[in-house]
Amino acid sequence: MIEKALTSADVEFVTTLHGDESVSFHVLLQPRGDQADRLLRAIDDVALGELDEAVREGETPEGEEALSTGRRALEVSLTALRASGSAAAGRLIDAHPLDELQSLVQEVGADEVIVLTDPHYVEEFFHRDWASRARHKVGVPVLKLFSHSEA
Repeated sequence: MIEKALTSADVEFVTTLHGDESVSFHVLLQPRGDQADRLLRAIDDVALGELDEAVREGETPEGEEALSTGRRALEVSLTALRASGSAAAGRLIDAHPLDELQSLVQEVGADEVIVLTDPHYVEEFFHRDWASRARHKVGVPVLKLFSHSEA
């Protein structure tokens, strides 16, 4: 599960997690603008010392604009994973990401879930972030990783 396009550092990180083992990726992307409310994102920005970002949270795309941005981010991510030699498929999520994740895990017989996002300190503190909630829902190990840099 991701919330924005994978960077080259992210792709290298996830594709090398299992050494030479053959791995395929099934990517679910929910655009950031639709996943969390602005206040929580602004608090996270302040906690990270990124005051300029907190001020700009109102500019985060929402609705159809977020979906359009998400489609491009998903395609960029899938292209990068495939270019690294991995099999990759994906889909955009517009609601209920954990229900979609649970269905996908069962559908493809996933061995593990990787949640790769920016830090979300408020949600993490209350165990309301995707990874914490997924651990109770999907029935496979959930690895939580933070994005390496801006996409």
